[in-house]
Amino acid sequence: MAEHMRDEILAYKRDRILQEAVKLFYARGFTGTTLDDIAAELGVTKPFIYTHFRSKVELLAALCQPTIEMSLDAVARAAEAGGPPTVRLRMAMEDFTRVILQRQANIAIYFREEKNLSPEALDAINTLRKKFDRVLSALLAEGVAAGEFTIPDINVAALAIGGMISWAYTWHRPDGRLSLEDVSGRLADLALRMVGAAV
Repeated sequence: MAEHMRDEILAYKRDRILQEAVKLFYARGFTGTTLDDIAAELGVTKPFIYTHFRSKVELLAALCQPTIEMSLDAVARAAEAGGPPTVRLRMAMEDFTRVILQRQANIAIYFREEKNLSPEALDAINTLRKKFDRVLSALLAEGVAAGEFTIPDINVAALAIGGMISWAYTWHRPDGRLSLEDVSGRLADLALRMVGAAV
């Protein structure tokens, strides 16, 4: 019981560091933010951060990698679900869009600060991105085989769809004309049209 409680407290502290780091990296950039800045926002000392992250670069990876993992999970879950490929592709695109828009600052930081990631973190993220493309390509291939999709080049289609949805972080405004659900539905419609599915 005590160990479970300790783990929860450690996870909470780690999450608080990540929340402040996202805000500061997003507002000031990675190079414009120090660990002292993050510590000051939290009302703690820098050694407190070092008990959870070995460096600012490790902290950056911890902000970026989960978004890619969550995107992969969203598409993989839909791909493995039952039902026709059209239904599964719609679900994959809606869930993928939700991940991107709910983690808008994280994805912005990733695209902006990719150059500051360690080679190991970059390798891990690129491996996840390739797996994402493979899972999406396999779902598109299923749709072609089932006669539901018409796609001249499956790999290009997967990259184009992934890029279209990832890019939504640049233009979606949470307080704008379209809600997160509206955007998810519309981008899923566009993805289905791109593969020639009956929407």
